[in-house]
Amino acid sequence: MFKMGESVVPDMPKTMEVVCTDDSCEFDMAGLHFTYDMPDDTGVDAFSCPYCGGDVAEIEV
Repeated sequence: MFKMGESVVPDMPKTMEVVCTDDSCEFDMAGLHFTYDMPDDTGVDAFSCPYCGGDVAEIEV
């Protein structure tokens, strides 16, 4: 039974903001929004720049 003040929404999936590590790349930054099915240990090393294919680094915004 639902109790007043209790959340009915499950914890939201992880998000991550990344930038390309190649200074000559025109890519600025992107926010990655994970799905509920993504493994918990998925990190920045699982992704690459969608523009140049280079490495990305996680940033705090």
